[in-house]
Amino acid sequence: MNSHPPTPGPRGPLSRRSLLRGGLAAGGLGLVAGTAGCGSPLAAGLAGTQLNPGTVTFWNLFAGGDGARLQIMLDQYREQHGGADSLVSATFAWGNPYYTKVSLATLGNKPPDVAVAHVTRASNLAAAGLLEPITDDVLALAGLSADDFSQTAWKASQFQGQTYAIPMDTHPWVLFYNADVCSAAGLLGPDGTLAPIEGVEGWEAALTAGKEASGGFGAATATVADDSNNWRFFSTLYRQRDGSTPLVDDGGLSVTMDDELAIDTLATMRSWVEKGLMPATVDTPGAETLMFTGQSAFFMNGEWEVTTAQSIEGLNFGMSAFPTLYDTPAVQADSHAFILPRMDRSAEQLERAMGFVTSMLDQGLTWAEGGHVPTYLPVYESPEYRRITPQSSYADTVDYAVYDPAAWYSGSGSNFETVVGSTVGLVQQGLTSPQDAVAGIRSTLETYANTPNPL
Repeated sequence: MNSHPPTPGPRGPLSRRSLLRGGLAAGGLGLVAGTAGCGSPLAAGLAGTQLNPGTVTFWNLFAGGDGARLQIMLDQYREQHGGADSLVSATFAWGNPYYTKVSLATLGNKPPDVAVAHVTRASNLAAAGLLEPITDDVLALAGLSADDFSQTAWKASQFQGQTYAIPMDTHPWVLFYNADVCSAAGLLGPDGTLAPIEGVEGWEAALTAGKEASGGFGAATATVADDSNNWRFFSTLYRQRDGSTPLVDDGGLSVTMDDELAIDTLATMRSWVEKGLMPATVDTPGAETLMFTGQSAFFMNGEWEVTTAQSIEGLNFGMSAFPTLYDTPAVQADSHAFILPRMDRSAEQLERAMGFVTSMLDQGLTWAEGGHVPTYLPVYESPEYRRITPQSSYADTVDYAVYDPAAWYSGSGSNFETVVGSTVGLVQQGLTSPQDAVAGIRSTLETYANTPNPL
């Protein structure tokens, strides 16, 4: 799983998001790197370089730990399909620039055969007529069907009743915990993992115990320099509440936020800061460091930060789904997915593209090591996946993942997440009231809702 990557704090550990931010632009195109063994990445549709017949071109936005794992998977594909000439892959800087490049390349009739997209952004590409639909016949070319995937993610991959993306994972907002601190706080169960936490009172009790054991805080999560993280925190709690509605609906044309519930949710989040259970002003590396060094029992972020946690020598940590504090299980999430940009394809090209997708899905265990929950059921249901710990400890979140509402201005790394997340952060920092925050969010979203879709 995401707006602009956060700015690292001084001496903080290198997070996945800071790794992503470090990608260098190539020739003004925002190119991070071409994967090893594939020749010039510009061959993937940017410069019109002649490719060998049978070559699959692939674009993605993965760096850091995800990028390293993807490289293993791509190399496996090449090994099985004739070597370096079988695949040309290019990696681009994460966020809006990537989706702009995919859009422009497709409009210029120079798209890759296959690309990666968040499902919350795929609907925008589909609305603009830039994607090929994923029909049953297309799936059948690779021996796949809709029943092979977790249905929450599959439904999120649809636009106006048609599927336009093939989800490879679900990446939820999760809870990391320092096992040593939680043990001292009496928060672990007999099996050494985090005991269930239920309800707001149970959460506050766990934070209080964690604060006493750590001598610092009960939990930490970024409140500055990471708007998407603020959005994920708020969205998770807000959507756990009975009667909550998406902030926008009707494809983004209507603002449907329940103001009363939103205000109360923000007030509750702020109360944990006021009680000293969570820090008011901290970025992602700083929040991680608090948990890594035992100054906080918990750290909340996307599950992809498992790569950072695993890099800390001697850290005894675990992961779990963020607990259900209100009425309904819900966690904010998105899915990485494969899309087929619109282009004239022969039957052989389409079959080859789908064969590449299948190869990536079949290698889902490698991908799951980076924290992402597989959506391809043969991998998700396998005993091999359940043995990957702590990554499989929140596997059930695929059933109650909540995706950003569909709108031309929403989705991972979007203006929507920036607008809402930055305002949530101001509440956490004590710089605005929940009432003023909700009024500001509504006003800005209504401006977007009344703006014609530019796509």
